[in-house]
Amino acid sequence: MVVNNSFTGNIKRIQLNDFQRTQRQVLQGNGEFERLLQENIIKQSGVKFSKHAELRLQMRNINLSNEQRQRIDMGVRKAQDKGVKDSLILMDNLAFVVNVKSKTVITAVSNSELKENVFTNIDGAVIV
Repeated sequence: MVVNNSFTGNIKRIQLNDFQRTQRQVLQGNGEFERLLQENIIKQSGVKFSKHAELRLQMRNINLSNEQRQRIDMGVRKAQDKGVKDSLILMDNLAFVVNVKSKTVITAVSNSELKENVFTNIDGAVIV
């Protein structure tokens, strides 16, 4: 800081030890950043659920395991490979209508509602 044309202030002299200590602290971190990064990669690569689909899952008391979510994601990738835009994915007596491009589940239907049900606006179906 300059006061009356004179420089005053507290400038800390940087020493090599300061850098080494900081570097050591970074290297010995608790892995929190890496864990968060991996979680976000999984979220981005996996299938998403629309608010409507989440509401349907709650209303129908459907709880999906990580393995089931991975199977849905696999079904979406298969549909994508075939050029499907909107797909019906059948899995474990459940049905999911998925927008393949956005990897978003639009709605979910349980076993009891599958009978005599008509699914429209789909151009492919995948059974996983």
